[in-house]
Amino acid sequence: MIFSIITATCNSESTIADTQRSIAEQEYPSGQIEWIVVDGASTDGTVARIKSGGLQPSKLLSEPDRGIYDALNKGVRMATGDMVGFLHADDFLASPGVLNRMRCALENSGADALYGDLQYVRPLEEGGFALVRHWESGVYYPRMLKWGWMPPHPTLYLKRDWFERARLPNGEYFDTTFTCSADYDFMTRLLGRLEVEPAYLRMVLVKMRVGGISNRSLGHILEKSREDWQVIRRNNLGGIHTLAWKNLGKLRQFFHFGG
Repeated sequence: MIFSIITATCNSESTIADTQRSIAEQEYPSGQIEWIVVDGASTDGTVARIKSGGLQPSKLLSEPDRGIYDALNKGVRMATGDMVGFLHADDFLASPGVLNRMRCALENSGADALYGDLQYVRPLEEGGFALVRHWESGVYYPRMLKWGWMPPHPTLYLKRDWFERARLPNGEYFDTTFTCSADYDFMTRLLGRLEVEPAYLRMVLVKMRVGGISNRSLGHILEKSREDWQVIRRNNLGGIHTLAWKNLGKLRQFFHFGG
């Protein structure tokens, strides 16, 4: 099983090494990992840092783009693996066994998609990371969509042909008119309209640094809520309660006392 892992970068010199290292450390055949890097014409040392790392991308494209979702669209078009997912330049795979566990779960379940848990972390001055939020996704049931449930997008891996089925009328996968909710829109089409039934792997698959595009400021949080509401209405997903519970449901992620 070949995993296509798409990483969008733009001036990510300070974080991309952790992303790259986490893929290189996977206990999975390197020949079955297709790492695709789509760089938005970085002006810092992002590309040089990638080229100086141990693991080299299977494909590296560096050119101006129209934002992260434009970059993800490019990455999906370049992917040739059996399963396709995303690992952004602020994120890293949580442990060396992630891809092996994902492969086993997919083969045992026969599912066309898989998702898991995610942790938000912050770097410590002395090294390492501190846990900020723990997103335990839970088992998916279709009725949960109307109550704001969605899997963490960085943990979602999908058979490549489902991307083709989920295309927008303009031929793209992610709607680039959104600045921070195109992933929510994509997953809503996938789970709601196309009725994909993903398998749930109850383990942390990805760790994400706090301060991403959707949560770096109050202004971005408000913009994300506005775009989420647009997605909910566009896809007939529910009502204002859907948006409310989508946001309120995040509160419990800050109170994690498990391992």
